[in-house]
Amino acid sequence: MGDKNLGVETLSEATLNRLGYMLDNLECGWKQLAKAVAEQPQFCYSDKELTDCSLKVLSPHGSPGRYLLALLADRGCTLAFLLQCLKKIEHREAVGFLTTHVMEQIDITLQPQSQRVPERSPVVLSCRAVGPVDLTYQWFKGKDEVPRGNGPELVLNPVSPAQQGPYICRVSSGDKYVFSNWAHVRLVRSGGASAGSSSDYFPSSASGVYITRQPRPQVLMEGDTLYLECTAQANPPPQFQWYLNKQPMPNCTRSILKIPCITTADRGTYCCKVYNLYHEAWSDQVQVNIGPGSFSDASWEAPKVGVSDAGPRQMGDCCATDKVALLIGNMNYLHHRQLRAPMADVHELTNLLRQLDFKVVSLLDLNWQEMHSAVTEFLLLLDRGVYGLLYFAGHGYENYGNSFMVPIDAPASYTFKHCLWVQDVLQRMQERQTGLNVFLLDMCRKRNPNDESIPQPGPLRVTANIVFGYATCVDAEAFEVNKDDLSNGIFMSFLKKRLMEPEKVTVILDKVAEDMGRCEITRGRQALELRSNLSERRALTDSIQAPACQVTASTRNLQWAIAHVLPECCCLQFECGVKVQLGFAAEFSNIMIIYSRILETPKDIVSCSAQLSDFTEGPEVDLKHSNQESLLEAGSLLLSMDDLLPLEQPQLFTRISALQRLKKELSFTVCLHYKYTNLDEEVLEEQRVSVGKPLVSKLNLHEPRLSHTSSSDRQNSSIMESSSFSESFRANLPDLNPSSIRSASTSWSCYQGPMESPTFSSLKNEPEETICPEYFESEEPPAIKSLPSASSQELPFKFSNLPNSI
Repeated sequence: MGDKNLGVETLSEATLNRLGYMLDNLECGWKQLAKAVAEQPQFCYSDKELTDCSLKVLSPHGSPGRYLLALLADRGCTLAFLLQCLKKIEHREAVGFLTTHVMEQIDITLQPQSQRVPERSPVVLSCRAVGPVDLTYQWFKGKDEVPRGNGPELVLNPVSPAQQGPYICRVSSGDKYVFSNWAHVRLVRSGGASAGSSSDYFPSSASGVYITRQPRPQVLMEGDTLYLECTAQANPPPQFQWYLNKQPMPNCTRSILKIPCITTADRGTYCCKVYNLYHEAWSDQVQVNIGPGSFSDASWEAPKVGVSDAGPRQMGDCCATDKVALLIGNMNYLHHRQLRAPMADVHELTNLLRQLDFKVVSLLDLNWQEMHSAVTEFLLLLDRGVYGLLYFAGHGYENYGNSFMVPIDAPASYTFKHCLWVQDVLQRMQERQTGLNVFLLDMCRKRNPNDESIPQPGPLRVTANIVFGYATCVDAEAFEVNKDDLSNGIFMSFLKKRLMEPEKVTVILDKVAEDMGRCEITRGRQALELRSNLSERRALTDSIQAPACQVTASTRNLQWAIAHVLPECCCLQFECGVKVQLGFAAEFSNIMIIYSRILETPKDIVSCSAQLSDFTEGPEVDLKHSNQESLLEAGSLLLSMDDLLPLEQPQLFTRISALQRLKKELSFTVCLHYKYTNLDEEVLEEQRVSVGKPLVSKLNLHEPRLSHTSSSDRQNSSIMESSSFSESFRANLPDLNPSSIRSASTSWSCYQGPMESPTFSSLKNEPEETICPEYFESEEPPAIKSLPSASSQELPFKFSNLPNSI
């Protein structure tokens, strides 16, 4: 039988209409179904909604049953729950139809992935499906059947040039069949990337898949929890598939495999396949024994009295209840020199931390209010045992041991009251009883000579869990590499090479410091400084163990997820017969890309294009770079989707930044320009589109937050009550479903194409990150992330002493 966890929204329009027709009766129909589904609170509808349902009979083609199904789909009703309710009201016709014609359909659960491999390397294409019990598989290369390709996996070992090309799998049962997505097998030259595209300092985007933590054998009792972990480093980010006894495990596609309440059916040999679009690697095969009774009594030893059974532990000595990171990169300063490195640095760190299961909020170019609001929202994601990481790249300074991050709207004569105080953020993080507090500050630490105020933070808890990683030492600058359209800070250039290692955080930063010390260009100019009181061997690679209070954890997960929801893709039908698709992507948590493309064009129209204009006030849209034919021309230097959209269907891209300044729903006009065959004049049609408040705009970072006056007030405030986010949280909670949640900087909304699954095959996780030889040979020092050096008499501003508060 097919996957019952699929939503009602996955049913076709014809199927929904047929079910709606069956429910349009008085004795056993939609009213009885509405009462049955109301057992679940999220499906309890108001009198007004039920009245609207009844009034559908007045429409020529209206159907109350169909309208109720639409309501259920909007709130994430699953096919399993719908079938359960239909059985409860004894609607045999609908139950039979749903079971026979829908849930026995063939559904592909694992699509084959395109791969680029060296010649004579092994290639494994996998396709898995659920449905009737007699499923058969047949692989094709182009239109030709592949000999002996009649299984769910197609193995090409070794692959030869003749085996390059597109592959597709047909899954059938009787006269029913479906085809998988196309997967392309391409060979690459051995020896890595093309000349000049990489160096020892910046690995190329085609570097292999490296497994950094292998799963370990386990000996468990029935009822225990099986916990296996396989972590890896790859670019693009790796994907995971767990196998039990050489068979892929459905829905086990994360780095951590957790099976609660195991039985003897779970014993066997486990391994994990780690892959991306270019490479794949296999973990060690490990044996999991379940006893007693899982194997012969002679080999089973009962635990000795007095010896504690530690149980399976993949996490090492420490684990986190969750991992949360706030990354801020300020580049486009209003009154100070603009920077180039923060965009690439934040994007780089975002992708790496996501591979370590961090919930990442990545923001560019924040003003004072937005920085304070972002930190407040970040603190709401922290709780007991959570690992919190704050990264800042931009202008900064340090006075008397206090570090300050400079927002983009800081005046020329800024003091600490115009900045974000790092030690204050630390104190507030400690009050959330976090398990680890990591600060990575990629900014200058020159003293501000005219800011003599010494703010005094409150007493810090003795928690022994604080790590400060400064990109440079006291009274020194931090450098960035100015190269091409992207640049990296020196600190991030070395940090990214070490971040994924399963070592204590302080050990990682020590290695980064040593690496920087061997770099000729920064020797004597920039040296990493580490401050820490970390007493435990806590690492960023530590596993996540769910806390005892699942309600708090679930609320925190939903709070983060809602702020990372992209609009659903949509199709617009114009009166002339042209059909236009709008799609959405997240470059950062506050930067979104919109693309428009023509899906259908009548034969009498010779040319047409869909352009976007008249955006809601607040976010920033560069009109000169909007509606461009490539992402690069639209101003997006980090994303690429050339392999995802069909080349024969041109598309236009528009980049929207500063979404945190959106005060109402984002709307814009789609302008369709087209010409008929027998007319020279261009015709214009317009449609207004509203897509709600996407991504971080739901947090209303432009609004002031309540003052954090006392620790007791902060401790008594709850996640749902401490923030202006709560109203948005409650308003959007019914609409939230996993399919609508997409991570910023790595996701595109709702493109269903015939090629790879919607992940970037050429996502520039390490964009142009090559320090060229000319860079090291140059006598000119690199750019500095600070204001130009000057004496106090030369500075064009004055400083004054102010009260010790922000």
